[in-house]
Amino acid sequence: MSFTQEIRKEIDVVWKASVEHPFVEGIGNGTLPLENFRFYVMQDSYYLSHFAKVQSLGGAKAKDLETTNNMNKHAQGTYEAELALHRTFAKQLDISELDLKEFKPAPTAYAYTSHLYQAAYQGHLGDIIASILPCYWIYYDVGENLKDKTPNQPIFEEWISAYGSDWFRTLVEEQITRLDQIAETVTAQERDRMKHHFFTSVQYEYMFWDMAYKLEKWPVDTL
Repeated sequence: MSFTQEIRKEIDVVWKASVEHPFVEGIGNGTLPLENFRFYVMQDSYYLSHFAKVQSLGGAKAKDLETTNNMNKHAQGTYEAELALHRTFAKQLDISELDLKEFKPAPTAYAYTSHLYQAAYQGHLGDIIASILPCYWIYYDVGENLKDKTPNQPIFEEWISAYGSDWFRTLVEEQITRLDQIAETVTAQERDRMKHHFFTSVQYEYMFWDMAYKLEKWPVDTL
């Protein structure tokens, strides 16, 4: 069993809870209120803007130029594909420039991005891949599970199409392979650390859906 197969199996309970979260099911059957999806889009745009930077940090920490190039391609893809999709959603959901200017990340979105930076700055490329891989992999699983659904809501159908595509599957498989290759070259202590980053991100993926489902706010509002 490869390193990624092993850690994926070990966190299976949380993984399935994430893929089957009511927020995800609501997208698939079209029952999710657009208010919640609007909230998610704004939080996810924030998350992806930092996710792309962490991908680029992975390129900077790579030991060979080919990997540096590939990681930067991933960062470019995040900008061009996913954030472009969010800009389309912003128009459809009437997210204004003022909304974006006044945006504040919810606690989970802020904590998740902080976790990615911690893994990136304190670790090596393997730590970075381990921390960002659940985002790739879980979204692909969600896309696969929902691709035959008919939510009768164009914005949900467009979202499902993006993450159930062959293009996205290729990105996921590339990062899985990369993490397995790195795991073969590092110490047992480093593998344990990479596993910890992976597990933490899987938990945050579940929490991210939950954040949007509950329209999460900070416990004490500020004026």
